This record gives sequence, structure tokens and C-alpha cells, in this order.
Amino acid sequence: MPTYNAPVEDMLFLYEKLKNNKNYNEIEKYKDVTTDLVKNILEEAAKINQNLILPLAKSGDENPTKLENGIVRTPPGYKEAYKKFIEDGWTSLSCDPKYGGQGMPKTVSAFFDEMISSASLAFKLYSELTLGAYNCINHHATESIKEKYLPKMVEGKWSGTMCLTEPVCGTDLGLLKTKAVEQKDGTYKISGQKIFITSGDHDLTENIVHLVIARAADSPAGTKGISLFLVPKFLVNDDGSIGPRNGVSTGSIETKMGIKGSATCVLNFDDATGYMIGPKNKGLNSMFTMMNLERIVVGIQGLGLSEIAYQNSLNYAKERKQGKSNNTKLTNGGADFILDHADIRKSLLTMKSIIEGERALCFWLSQQTEVSLNHTDKKVKEDANDMVSLMTPVVKSLFSDLGMEITSEAMQIHGGYGYTKDQGIEQLYRDNRITPIYEGTNSVQAIDLVFRKLINRNGDIIQKYINMINKDLNGSYEKLKPFEAKLKIYIDKLIDFSDWMKEKIKSSKDDASAACNDYLKVLGYVAIGHSWIKVLDVCYKEYSNNKIFYEDKIQTANFYFNRILPRVESHYLSAKSDSKYIMDFNFN
Repeated sequence: MPTYNAPVEDMLFLYEKLKNNKNYNEIEKYKDVTTDLVKNILEEAAKINQNLILPLAKSGDENPTKLENGIVRTPPGYKEAYKKFIEDGWTSLSCDPKYGGQGMPKTVSAFFDEMISSASLAFKLYSELTLGAYNCINHHATESIKEKYLPKMVEGKWSGTMCLTEPVCGTDLGLLKTKAVEQKDGTYKISGQKIFITSGDHDLTENIVHLVIARAADSPAGTKGISLFLVPKFLVNDDGSIGPRNGVSTGSIETKMGIKGSATCVLNFDDATGYMIGPKNKGLNSMFTMMNLERIVVGIQGLGLSEIAYQNSLNYAKERKQGKSNNTKLTNGGADFILDHADIRKSLLTMKSIIEGERALCFWLSQQTEVSLNHTDKKVKEDANDMVSLMTPVVKSLFSDLGMEITSEAMQIHGGYGYTKDQGIEQLYRDNRITPIYEGTNSVQAIDLVFRKLINRNGDIIQKYINMINKDLNGSYEKLKPFEAKLKIYIDKLIDFSDWMKEKIKSSKDDASAACNDYLKVLGYVAIGHSWIKVLDVCYKEYSNNKIFYEDKIQTANFYFNRILPRVESHYLSAKSDSKYIMDFNFN
């Protein structure tokens, strides 16, 4: 089984040293969230993830969820761990104190999301969808519904789901068939089938609160006629107690490549009682509150799995002997540690430089998210929301794609042991494989970035982001200038690429479509480079205070700028080769 040590030191470094965000620091409700408090939270989070949750990864993989006589049973150890998990308040970390939450900012909860993704992604999903449902209900439901459902969800006694996909539709939700018929008392009867529902049914909580999109009888076709409904597994009495079973049943659970401990369900709704959330025919608008936050969290899942893959690869490279390195000191036979070989060192530094850059970018995005939700200045909120909107598909797609690269490379470093189940490394690859797929495939994310975000307000958002980066490249330290100069080269590529894409959207949509994924990656690599600049600024400013830690950061950043950032060039050149030879190809 893989080992795991939560990177608390690196997380605390980001929280303490990269907080110089004026707008974020102006949010009043987080003024009392001190570094000492965050340190205590992260240290306790590390303990529960390392000691309690990590062993569940193997248990869930070897003993998947089962559907027995209409009851979905989670793997051995899950119920006991979940009970401890909610007793310690981890489901309430970022929730509103009004409903029993601890009120921590996303700059803290994102670190916890990473830790639990490293420890056991399958176990994480039972609470993750609950938090997504909580956010949606909190933003769009009536006060009476909030008071009735949110306290139990925050406590973790009730869980939540997101029910979108149907046999006839995935991304194209306008094709959905699930119907909602209004009743005299203002409730609705929901009928239809939903598939691929994460945590759709299980034995961990007393109740499950489903958020279901459906079409009312008098609503128009397509996405304009979609409404959102809260449909509990068990109806809830006026006093908050559990009532009779609702018309919701589990048809089956999927047999999957990975995350086998997570129940992925087919749910049947048969005249189930539902309550409309938000305005009629505006269900997608309400659901996107949940979906957009979930997409960022999916990116963090890729980051978390990358971290544990890197840690175990590094440990293995320090222990495994194979061949003689180019600089061997051996004279009488034997072999060097594989860590001494240049190619292995390159692979490990690829992992490390990407992971630490992603974590820094994620911290910045968490700040922007909080500003977009909580700042008192409308213009400041709008600007932050633009940044979140721009970066959400990037973080979701790039982090999950790079997670595939890193977990694959971890298997390669482990050699034959990586391919077998003994070391548990191949499970990291299998578990991560879902992250580029769910919450909107990475291709869909790239299309969203190009055809919605890039041309939004005539490209003002991407220009605003580029201006922000350039503002931070002020050459405050002589040793920082070479890094800034390299980043500027690729910023220019991004500017040129953006202009080319805007033109192609008008003149040749196929050219633009074929370049979407490349454009997303170019923007992502530049964004990680910018995050490294912010880290390096601190390193050079405070170098004498912690030489070992900061030197490690500087050398890691040096690798990123020399070996990873140049990937921009290949994506840029490949994309601009147009699409005619693609669209004209005759598949036999």
C-alpha cells in the first residue's frame, strides 16, 4: 500500500507567504483566521488522512461497493471511518456557521481537499458531493428549505448528490427526459432515470439529498426549459425528522476501472416528491453553482493523486538499485540507486515542479473564489469572478491531465512493481482516470474556455488576466529577472495564440475547435509559471530566513522554467497548423 505524508509545510508556506492579496485580505469574516489556526487545522487533517483514510483506498479497491436487496453497501471500514470523519467536523470545515459550519475560507478547505484526494479519492466523493449540494442549496433555495436540510448536511448526517446525466444525454442536457409534474401543494412529482450518479446511494448517512434537473410539463424544449429540484431519499417531516421513503430507488451500481469504493449509481425516480430550487426554467443556472466549484475540486483531485504518486516514486527511487549511473562511484560491481540516474531524476523533478506550481495556482484561485463571493465592492467581485470563470476549466483539465501523466510516470519508475497490485501504484493511475472525464470531459472544458470565456466581452477577460501577470513581473530582484524574462516569452505566445483563436472563431470554427485543448494547456502552463514567479519572489526576499526550504523551491522552479514551460511552444505550433487535413481525412 502506498505511504503518504501530507505536505503541510508547503501548504503553510502558501497560506502564510502568498496572502499578499489586497482584495482577499479585505474580507472581514476571515480576519480571525490566523496562521496558527490554519496550522492546527492542517496538522489534524494530516493525521486523519494519513492514519484513518489512507488504508481505505486499498479496502475500497479490493472490496467494491455492492447492491444487495436494494441496499448499497460501502466497503469494509468505510462506515466506521465516516462516523469519525463527521464527528471531528470535517464536513463542516468551509460551511456557514449559521448551519453549524466552521466558516473556514476555501484557501484552507482546498488544502484539505488535496489531502483527502491523496489518501482515498473514492472515500472523499461521499462528502464532496454533499458540499457541492450544500453550496447550491445555500445559494438558491428558500430559507425554509435551507433551515430544513442544511444543518444535517453540514453535520454529515445527510449527504447530497448531483443528478444530471441520463441514458439519452450527458453534456447536451437539453435532451433530458426526466419530467416534473406540479402538485396542488406546490411540490412536484419527479419521474425519470439518472445514470453515473456519484454517491447516489450508500449506507453511510441517514438520508441522501438529490439535486435533480428535470423539465416541467409546461416548460419549453432544450436547456431553456430545465428546472432544478431537491428530491430526498427519505421525505423529511416538518420537525426535521426522517419520514417515509420517497420514490427513489437504485437500479444498479457501475463496475468501474477505478474509485471502486465510490458508489456510482443508476437512480430511478418514480413519482418522487421534489421541491423546486431557484426559479422555474433556470435550473442549469442554479446547478452551475455546484458544478463550477466541483470542477475546481476535480482539478484538486488530480493534484492530490499526483502528490502521493510523487512521494512513493521518490521513496522507491531512493531504495531501488539498478545499473550504474554515469557518475558512479562503484568500483567493484554492484548497482546504484535509480535516483542517481539522470532520466529518473528528470521524471521526479517533472512531477515535483508541476505539483508545487499547481498547488500555488490553486491557492491563488481559492483567493479569487472567496473575493468573488464575499467582497463588498461590486467591481472587485466581478473582476474576481472573471478570473475564476477563466481558470476553472484550466484547473479542472490541466491538473487532471497532468495527474494522468504523473501517475503513469510513477508506474514507470516502479517498473514491474508499478504494474502489479502489490505496491498500489497502478491503483493511483486507475483512480485518477475518471478525473479527465467527469464534471464535463476535458475536451468540453477546452471548448468552454475558447468559445465562451475567450470571446466573452470581446476577449477582455483573457486580456485582464495577461495584464495582471505582466504587472507582477516587476523585476524586483536581480535573480528573479531570468525567470521573468522566460515567462514573458511565453506570455507573448499566449497573446498571439489568443488573437489567432479569436480570428479563427469568426473565420474557421474547425480550426479553433481543433486547437482548443492546445490553447487550454498553453494558458495553464503560463498560469503555473506565473504562480512560480509569486513563490520565487518570496524565496528571494526571505532567503536567509529558511535557506534549505527556499533553495529547494528555487531549484524546482528552475526545472519548471527550463523543462516544462517550453511545452507551450509545441502546443502553440501544433495548433496553428489548422484543421483542413483533419476534417478532410476519410475514415474507412
